[in-house]
Amino acid sequence: MRFRHPDGSTVHLAYCTNVHPAETLDGVVAQLRDHCEPVRKRLGRDRLGIGLWLARGAAHALVTDPAALRGLRAELDRRGLEVVTLNGFPYEGFGAEEVKYRVYKPDWTDPERLAHTSDLARLLVTLLPDDVTEGTISTLPLAWRTPFDEAAADTAHRALATLAERLDALEELSGKSVHVGLEPEPGCTVETTADAIRPLTRIGSDRIGVCVDTCHLATSFEDPATALDALAAARVTVTKAQLSAALHAEHPHLPEVRDALAAFAEPRFLHQTRTRTAAGLRGTDDLPEALGGGALPEGAPWRAHFHVPLHAPPAPPLTSTLPVLQDTLARLVGGPASDGPPLTRHLEVETYTWQALPAELRPRNRTQLADGIAAELALARDLLTGLGLKELP
Repeated sequence: MRFRHPDGSTVHLAYCTNVHPAETLDGVVAQLRDHCEPVRKRLGRDRLGIGLWLARGAAHALVTDPAALRGLRAELDRRGLEVVTLNGFPYEGFGAEEVKYRVYKPDWTDPERLAHTSDLARLLVTLLPDDVTEGTISTLPLAWRTPFDEAAADTAHRALATLAERLDALEELSGKSVHVGLEPEPGCTVETTADAIRPLTRIGSDRIGVCVDTCHLATSFEDPATALDALAAARVTVTKAQLSAALHAEHPHLPEVRDALAAFAEPRFLHQTRTRTAAGLRGTDDLPEALGGGALPEGAPWRAHFHVPLHAPPAPPLTSTLPVLQDTLARLVGGPASDGPPLTRHLEVETYTWQALPAELRPRNRTQLADGIAAELALARDLLTGLGLKELP
């Protein structure tokens, strides 16, 4: 979906296909048919943006077979789909029964992460629509926090500097510009937007910026205005933003609240949980650990890294952090930004946890899943038009 910003530029809205994890190229093509095109039709659009996730195996198949890459581009066109952004965070196995800590491997100390991201950039310049010259890729925020010492940091920074050089060369060859954003996430070396400033200023290339995920931002209790102003002051670009919402528990000491949270504790993904204290953030790596008793103080609200559907917040006594998303979006493309260019032009709804929801909230079939994703995109569309952007055909 495309929108005209008041400054005359185009803002792209997509949804991320890691909600339909496919490890092979055949699986990617099938998800376009079975999921993405039906979502487009529900929205009544001639074209729909998707934030494509390509697992390592699928990416390798495309890089080594130009005919297959041309075929994927043709399939996108045929189904009314377009790609301006890729999710390069998960490497493979995102559909496994247990993902948890595996999603952070390989990290930016491993040459394979550089190789994979470089491949994604080469693929993206071919997948971009003919009238679009800029693409974006989100990636993991260097590494999980342990073990990560200065030697590891030096290795990761060198890898990202090499990536920036490759992206420069790619633009010279293709005429297409690709930027990569580190996606701060609780528990990682770069947990917050503030944590991103030092490594990115050290790398010193505007090719590498930040992907702001509004669920992660909220889970870490970051104030959107403070976070975005600090990035701007440090001249760190917001490469893209992922529109997502976290779980919020206002009164975690109450038994009924803990019972409600326990329904979201599941074995597939990590659900880092945080609370804000006078001494700073306190947190656990997963929701069951927080609920185990004593790991987190219970006198202040808790937030858990669980991407809940944007249009369907959990039932009381829980809520979602949709207001944080709204505040962030206003800062990115509306409000003060409306007097000048948007802070980012690539937005991506990223609720990958539909099948990890409590059983009574999960979609039971493809039809219900498509309905839910379309409803999320409709909400995001309404937020954008409410900020003064105009939806384009």
